[in-house]
Amino acid sequence: MKKLDISFPRWSRSVLGTRVLGLAGTVSLCAVLTVGCTAPTVSTNGDAESSTTTEEASVPKSRRVTMGTTQKVRTLDPADSYEVFPGILLYNLGDRLYTYKPDTTELVPQLATEMPTISDDGLTYTIPLREGVTFHDGSDFNAEVMAYSLQRFMENGGRPSFLMSDQIESVEATGEYELTITLQSPFSAFTALLTFWGITPVPPGAYPIAEGEFIPDTFIGTGPYKLVELTPDIIRFDVFEDYWGEAPANEGYDIQLFSSAANLYNTFKTGGLDIAYQTLDPEQIRDLEATADANSWRVIEAGTTVTNYMMLNTKQAPLNDVNVRRAIAAMIDRTLLNERVFQGQAEPLYSLIPTSFDIYQPVFKDLYGDGEAEKAKSFLAEAGFDENNPLVLEIWYPSASTERNLVATTLEASIENMMAGIVEVEIKDVESATAWPNIGKGVYPTFLLNWYPDFFDADTFIQPFMECLDGTVDGGCNTSANDAFYFNPTVNDLITQQRQETDVEVRKAHFGELQAILGDEVPYIPLWQNKDYIFAQDGVDSVSIEPNQQFLLWQVSK
Repeated sequence: MKKLDISFPRWSRSVLGTRVLGLAGTVSLCAVLTVGCTAPTVSTNGDAESSTTTEEASVPKSRRVTMGTTQKVRTLDPADSYEVFPGILLYNLGDRLYTYKPDTTELVPQLATEMPTISDDGLTYTIPLREGVTFHDGSDFNAEVMAYSLQRFMENGGRPSFLMSDQIESVEATGEYELTITLQSPFSAFTALLTFWGITPVPPGAYPIAEGEFIPDTFIGTGPYKLVELTPDIIRFDVFEDYWGEAPANEGYDIQLFSSAANLYNTFKTGGLDIAYQTLDPEQIRDLEATADANSWRVIEAGTTVTNYMMLNTKQAPLNDVNVRRAIAAMIDRTLLNERVFQGQAEPLYSLIPTSFDIYQPVFKDLYGDGEAEKAKSFLAEAGFDENNPLVLEIWYPSASTERNLVATTLEASIENMMAGIVEVEIKDVESATAWPNIGKGVYPTFLLNWYPDFFDADTFIQPFMECLDGTVDGGCNTSANDAFYFNPTVNDLITQQRQETDVEVRKAHFGELQAILGDEVPYIPLWQNKDYIFAQDGVDSVSIEPNQQFLLWQVSK
């Protein structure tokens, strides 16, 4: 099961699915968030004084952080939460067995005390657990609780449940503070998978195991913050005083949920927020960058692991001809897209694996370049297309996505100018709710999609896209195992090998072969990689985006 975002969150795991207060909202913000806005004081003679009196100056400023976003929270139940922003919240409200050392991609224990002991056959993981950990409700954490939480994650059947149920054969407490997990088959990235935000323990008394039963509006975990308010407009965290680990560098968070990027932008710009994060329009980002020095706010920019691509249906004519797919790859001008659509706020992508991985190979740049008309014409000639028999190329996208509409129209103008008389582009859109099931049925010849990874490993950028265990070379994939209905037994073997391989260099070699086949057979065309931005006011420090795309709220000081 894939998580793509076509205009809804995370399959959306997508920026397409990004979700008010205007300038007037900065007034109500004081009342709603109680973030330290002050009224005028009254002097002993009855005259109103400004808020900068000596008495007021001696009052300590609040160390609570105010943050604004346009994202929404469908649920905070870890067994059902599959969107990116709620995942960031859960990452800070809860703990996992393993996490990443800040500012690195180094896996380290969190609720575990050591890295797992793995059996020789790669199937059994024995994990020692931390003692003295309590939940926000005062109950205790132990191996039975962790086993229960994993079982609930799998059995309740939430959106991300397959992440564990597809891998785990059994999970049990083999000691008060020892957890044993047995896998269905070896998976070298399993420890990395255990960093997924939904794999956080919850107290059994508050979270029952029952298929389809979730608790969306609250959260009880073991993390550095406890949830004290969750409404459609505001989320409030307080510091959990009994947290077993490092105490947060702030006193909590007041997170305001805006209905528009314009109001998020205006409220931050007029000083109503300490932090603005996800999601501003390119013009707003450009303005905040340009005026940062004059206003003493900071711009934190980072590459992301969010990839964007065009799916090509390899079972549907004429895309069942590999030369047609290669021609389309040669027509794509990523540099033009980055300049015209994203104003430089993206990065051209030439593989399904992001550039942040050292195994990334720019195979599409090497094979097809950008906007290479002669290459495209040569491939089309091999497939029998020319001025007398032009290729009609449909480009589909989700109707709610302004971003993908701009990408599609830019591609249309570029391709028809480059391939005049040989290619006719037809842009078509469809509502997201209709699109997703139809993609699985093979309705569309192409579709503009994006992908948010579940965990920080190259496997999650290859296996969901290229593996199909039921199909034929001539007939393609017989199921919707991947959007492109692509089937290649060599690819299946390589994916199995890399998943079982523990030697890092051998595994890298497998990914190199997989990327080479991707470039040669073109079931997908990688397009761009998103950049992420956080804007922070002067005096708000230690704001950063982690390599695994998490935002560690507890590090931020004010």
